[in-house]
Parts: sequence; structure tokens; C-alpha cells
Amino acid sequence: MKTRMSSEFIFQIFALLIAIIVVHAVYVGAIRPTADAQIREEMALQAAGEDFVPERSFAVVIRDFEQEACFILLIWALAIMAYKGRRTLQEQQIMDRALLEVPEGTSVLPEDAREYSRALEALPDREQDFLLPRTLLAALQRFATTGSIQAVSDTIKEQCEVESDRLDSELSMVRYIAWAIPSIGFIGTVRGIGDALGQAYKAVEGDISGVTVSLGVAFNSTFVALVLSIVIMFCLHQLQLSQERLVLDAQRYADKRLLRHLVAH
Repeated sequence: MKTRMSSEFIFQIFALLIAIIVVHAVYVGAIRPTADAQIREEMALQAAGEDFVPERSFAVVIRDFEQEACFILLIWALAIMAYKGRRTLQEQQIMDRALLEVPEGTSVLPEDAREYSRALEALPDREQDFLLPRTLLAALQRFATTGSIQAVSDTIKEQCEVESDRLDSELSMVRYIAWAIPSIGFIGTVRGIGDALGQAYKAVEGDISGVTVSLGVAFNSTFVALVLSIVIMFCLHQLQLSQERLVLDAQRYADKRLLRHLVAH
């Protein structure tokens, strides 16, 4: 478990660094030069007094630092969820295997529990850390020591509840990112409105180009942040749904393949 947690932490750090490098490179190399050129062209037309309709191109909408930070957090959150989703899929696939070979009509006594445990203990270390093998092994060990079917049922339920709580707590970083992205968007809104108010004297003199650009920063940052937040929340709910399904399937598997075969003295 500690090895898995450390590897996941290292993955998250590398995912954040890669997201920062890639997004910043795209912004420096493509997005900001394109957006700045368009803004300069529109300001020149506006200064010349020509009639034109400002274009809200994609580059202009996402050009500012707040939007860049939001995209970095978006990619980081998606990487974390992809990592957890991949593990959930692997754990779901193991349920298609016959981890316990208990023939139909066969009764499992407390003294038989050790024999059935060997098949689970022979699994690779990585698979032994999955929810289903851990739950089955803990149930067999409890049955061998107590001989109580109720104790086995409580063990299965307890293992699944603990796993459900653990999976939920491990998503705290993604929830924080989902909260942070709209907050960064509002920071951009405050910054843009502040810059616009600081250039109000130019608007009084007839030059509204600076105010227009600043208000664009304000509204674009909020717009982008809210859209990205919707994307993250959708992916997060899909991941939570798959994890909840995993826990329920593991509990049903243990009840069907093990619990109903147990016979106490």
C-alpha cells in the first residue's frame, strides 16, 4: 500500500510538471503571439476611427495568465483521474476471474479456509493489493479464526466500507482543483475590472481601447474557468461512479462466491 501511494505521489508531481511545461510552451509559442497580433490590429483600427466588429477568437479568449493556470490545473486533474480510473478498471477486470474455486454445492468449513487462502496468497503482490483479493483473504482469515459466518459478513462489509472511504478521500486533490479553477477565474475578473477602472480617464478622453481589453480579461477569465470546471466535475462524477460500482461489485462477488458456501460447526 505504501509503495502504491508513493508511486502515485510521484506520478502526480511529474504530471504537474509536464502540464506546466507543455501548456506554457503552447502559450508562449502560439497562443499569446496570435492573440497579441489580433489585439494590436483591432486597437489600430479603433484608433483610426474605422467601423469594425471585434472578433472573440479562441486565442484572445484564453490568452491571459489566469486561463493558462486553469488549463494547467485541468490537465493535472485529468491526469490524476486517468491514473485512478486505470486502476479502477484493472480492479474491475479481476472480478471476471475465478479467484476462489468453490464448486457449486460445496460447503466450506473453518478448517478449509486456509486451503482456499493459498490461491489468493499466490497472486502477484500488485494484485493482492486490489480490493477483491484483500476482501476475500480477510474474510477467509476471519472465518478460520472465529468460525462465525456473521463475523465473515461483517468483515466483508467493513473492508468495502473502508475502501469506499479511502477512494473518496483520495479524490480530495481533484475536488480542490475543481474549486481552485473558478477561483482563479474570479481573480482574473477582479484584475481585469481593476485595470479597466485604472484606465477610465482615457475612456473619458475618447480612447476606450484599454478599457475594452481589460474588460475582456475580466469576462474571458471567468468564462474559461467555468467551462473547464464543468469538464472536471463531469469527469470526477464519472470516476466516482466507477469506483462506487467497483466496491458494490466486490461485495456482491464475496457474497456469491464465498459467503453462501460457508458452514459453521
